[in-house]
Amino acid sequence: MILIVDDIRANILALKKVLEMHGLEVDSADSGEDALKKILKTDYSLIIMDVQMPGMDGFEVVEILAGSNRTKDIPVIFLSAVNKEKRFISKGYETGGVDYVTKPVDPDLLLLKVKSFLKLYEQQQELKNIRDLLSKEIEIRKEAQENLELKVTERTQELLQKNEELEFSNHELQQFAWVVSHDLKEPLRKIETFVKIIDERYLPDNETAKDYVRRTVKSAQRMTNLITDLIEYSRLSSAVIPVKTDLNAIIDEVLADFDYRIEQKKAQLKVGILPSVTGVSSQLRQLFQNLLGNALKFTKDDVEPVIEVTSEIIAGKSFESEPDPNGKFCKITVTDNGIGFNEVYKDKIFKIFQSLNDRNAYEGTGIGLAIANKIIEKHSGLITAKSSVGNGASFIVILPL
Repeated sequence: MILIVDDIRANILALKKVLEMHGLEVDSADSGEDALKKILKTDYSLIIMDVQMPGMDGFEVVEILAGSNRTKDIPVIFLSAVNKEKRFISKGYETGGVDYVTKPVDPDLLLLKVKSFLKLYEQQQELKNIRDLLSKEIEIRKEAQENLELKVTERTQELLQKNEELEFSNHELQQFAWVVSHDLKEPLRKIETFVKIIDERYLPDNETAKDYVRRTVKSAQRMTNLITDLIEYSRLSSAVIPVKTDLNAIIDEVLADFDYRIEQKKAQLKVGILPSVTGVSSQLRQLFQNLLGNALKFTKDDVEPVIEVTSEIIAGKSFESEPDPNGKFCKITVTDNGIGFNEVYKDKIFKIFQSLNDRNAYEGTGIGLAIANKIIEKHSGLITAKSSVGNGASFIVILPL
């Protein structure tokens, strides 16, 4: 609401009519004393104050308002037909007025000023309300913190346990991101390669082209299943139930994914009979995809790659355990004749983002073996490597049957 203060009734009526025509709510007072009484009872958003009034003039009224916390922020526009000198205008601003308008008043200009100062006042009140709410929130939180500190001792163990759960969940989510960014590249490359072959070499009615199309669709389906399984794997709350898994079928799927690369490199693959284990098929597929992918990647120039996968049943969970047909573990070895590596670094290669080779020469992110290591851990197994520079490498995996 706007308060108009003027000792001349005609002036009040004229201003009031202009403001009310524009939907503004208006009240009036015919003296400084009357204005103070009304201001004590009512909250005003703006005051239009005549300077020259009998008794208490406009400057005196505004000085009183400026001394009260409740009224000091109310914007005041001074109106004067007599006091037009610079010293009076200056005094108007010094006493707390936001503007000084001389009569005769231009109604349009005054209306524009009134709306502007009303908007500023409303914004100022909103900021004040927000500040008050924040102050209350700080007090509430401070009180809550004080109460919480009283319970810290009895809740320490619970908080430590929750922290461990959060850390584990975060680690699993990171593993999921690494898996997605690394192991989905191979099916994507396969799709791109086959589509290019169809586009560049074959006619639509060519049976070979149809075969490539079928393989492309199959790879895409396998990728979709892999994404679904990985999402489940990445969620701490969603337990992935292990089932009996035929490792021979897993190897066949992996080799089908790599058949174009195998053909390009003229690689020889020798795969023995593998056992069935209780595990998560999508994760075991990732394991062998990483191991065989590395064997095909780190090959020697001008030497045909030879990769061998063998297995045996052993008595215990140890790399030195003896073969035992009645044992409860299997030892699987993936051997290649590639560039190899210095065995002193065999622990380093199973850590995230660790690579022993030039990434410009050999494509990769340095996380494949870290993923393999994590999968083995989740299957309660072991993994290690044996190698020497220039003489190939052997990766040895132990899994419970």
